Amino acid sequence: MAQVIDVFHFSHGQPAAMQEVVQRTGIWFDPELVAAFEVVAQDAEFWRTLSDPQIALAVQDLEPVQFTYPLDDDYMDDIASAFGQVVDAKSPFTAGHSERVGFYAELIAQEMGLSAAQCLWIKRAALLHDVGKLGVSSSILEKPGRLTDDEFRAVQQHARLTEEILSKIAQFDDLAIVAGAHHERLDGRGYPRCLSPADIRLETRIITVADIFDAISAERPYHAANSPEHTLEIMQSMLDDAIDRECYAALQRVLARELV
Repeated sequence: MAQVIDVFHFSHGQPAAMQEVVQRTGIWFDPELVAAFEVVAQDAEFWRTLSDPQIALAVQDLEPVQFTYPLDDDYMDDIASAFGQVVDAKSPFTAGHSERVGFYAELIAQEMGLSAAQCLWIKRAALLHDVGKLGVSSSILEKPGRLTDDEFRAVQQHARLTEEILSKIAQFDDLAIVAGAHHERLDGRGYPRCLSPADIRLETRIITVADIFDAISAERPYHAANSPEHTLEIMQSMLDDAIDRECYAALQRVLARELV
């Protein structure tokens, strides 16, 4: 019922939302719920809040204190994995992508001698790196041919959206910056900020290598699947431009062990 109220209020205004709910009483909606809504609807502040750009803050204020949940490491891992699965379900071509990038990124981090805590943190960021794709049309993400300039700009927005979405969770503030930068390049031609090499953190470089490896090796609308060996050959041409040389070398060592 709340969904119908929002859709009709957004598209046609308050009277249309009220009319639609009343018409569906006893058919779609429980009459007791409709009666409760009619009481709420008499409050002008309800409708003002519904149209307020800061409605997210109003929703947060409604959360009962007794239902606050401690965000420990296990719960953060569950959140990262769940969000990754939601993003990957957006397209059949990205099924398992976030999980694989998280898997590769953690192995690369371990190979580079990072601490267990850092490796786990990088895996979380990798699992969440594409969450911004939820804001990009599937028709663009699944387009088999060359993207138009407007379509490519729409795809580029997913990196910025990833950072914006994750930054809304206080515990993910730093992770949001790292995950949202996974399309930055060492030659300064990346997006969304065209960062210089000095501003691209090692954690991001690791995720970028893992992401590129999976994007090339897995089947996509615009190319067939590639073997690990051929994928590494393709990636070699990107060294020092899009790909960090040390992270690439770590990936090579990881794959050499895994493919034996």
